Amino acid sequence: MVIMIVCVNSSAFNKPLANVVVIGAQWGDEGKGKITDLLSKSADVVVRYQGGVNAGHTVVVQGQTFKLHLIPSGILYPDTECIIGAGTVIDPKVLIEELDRLEKLKISTKNLLISQTAHVTMPYHRLIDQASEERRGEHKLGTTGRGIGPTYADKSERMGIRILDLMEPEALRKQLRWTVNYKNAILQKLYDLPPLDPEEAIAQYIEYADRLRPHVVDSSLKIYDAIQRRRNILFEGAQGTLLDLDHGTYPYVTSSNPVAGGACVGAGVGPTAIDRVIGVAKAYTTRVGEGPFPTELHGELGELLCDRGAEFGTTTGRKRRCGWFDAVIGRYAVRINGMDCLAITKLDVLDTLPELKVCVAYEVDGKECLDFPSSARTFARCRPIYKTVPGWQKSTSNCRSLSELPEQALNYLKFLAELMAVPIAIVSLGASRDQTIIVEDPIHGPKRGLLDANATPASTNS
Repeated sequence: MVIMIVCVNSSAFNKPLANVVVIGAQWGDEGKGKITDLLSKSADVVVRYQGGVNAGHTVVVQGQTFKLHLIPSGILYPDTECIIGAGTVIDPKVLIEELDRLEKLKISTKNLLISQTAHVTMPYHRLIDQASEERRGEHKLGTTGRGIGPTYADKSERMGIRILDLMEPEALRKQLRWTVNYKNAILQKLYDLPPLDPEEAIAQYIEYADRLRPHVVDSSLKIYDAIQRRRNILFEGAQGTLLDLDHGTYPYVTSSNPVAGGACVGAGVGPTAIDRVIGVAKAYTTRVGEGPFPTELHGELGELLCDRGAEFGTTTGRKRRCGWFDAVIGRYAVRINGMDCLAITKLDVLDTLPELKVCVAYEVDGKECLDFPSSARTFARCRPIYKTVPGWQKSTSNCRSLSELPEQALNYLKFLAELMAVPIAIVSLGASRDQTIIVEDPIHGPKRGLLDANATPASTNS
């Protein structure tokens, strides 16, 4: 099964975008921020549909670096409407700091809209998150400590604070006095931490509310109106498929649904509103935090990928674990998300290597496994089965078309597309916007399953 990579002119990005979901195909940190920023040029609306300040997107424009946590990457385009959807959890303090940073950089935030039904991260959420992680000891999950899990837990327990609650000071006072006292009992009795002052929290969050009030809307209604007006909508996920609460490497996952289906719930739209799904994957694999990682590289080679790829978290600064590309989790991500095409990022990080390995299957208890296992215990026993391909040992960072890529680099891309059975639409060769090859228009190119039998197979050595 072979997929042809066909180059088209980058003017394709000026065509209508339709409604597209951009998701991570690995454990997050795949470079979704750059890809979302690239596609946002053609978008009327960009919607962030899940996650909180535990996510981080880095976008580099003309040498200037923008680090975004809650605000959609489309904010860098002045005419693009950006919506933080109901499926997100919002830390008002961090959001306001992010707004201030953008304004100082002369980036307008007037087009930012915030869902009135998004849940709010409170001080007790952060304290409980950090104390709980410490209490887990050797069973820790590797959370960011930003209070995301406890915020989603309160949402499920139906005792959360929503943005619309912040907009009503008297109702907020009544709710917070009870909630803070309830959480104080947990902080004191379970974690031996000092209590929070309810009145201090009330005053602080009323102040936050005044700053955010002009941005607060019924986001589902706004998105529905945009759909009815046939505006182009880009749905932006945080984290990645393997961190999905239901479909990831549980329990080493996030507390929401980054997969494409999460866009419908988190944004408040029906599935018929989605036209395409674009997956983003690195040319190798990284993971932050705890949990099994079959293709992880230790020693000098892992350090090389980390250094060349600047693999440190945007949000926490934590060093990312690095390994070879894993096509098993790639195929799983294609299946779970219904991907139409892929964006491959950080191909240039592999430029110096004489040979590369790609995990094509696992060996589990003496048997070959082609599919991703649901059990974390089984996953921990998986050993990668590799195919080895030649490297190119030439710089690709200045390549702007497929014809400029070294032959072995092009073969590597073909091999990944072949293994995952989806076309590669975009190749990223660095952090800057211009370090990108537009391989195929990801919006109007071939739909999932359209394979070209005339494509040249990638050569591999086992």
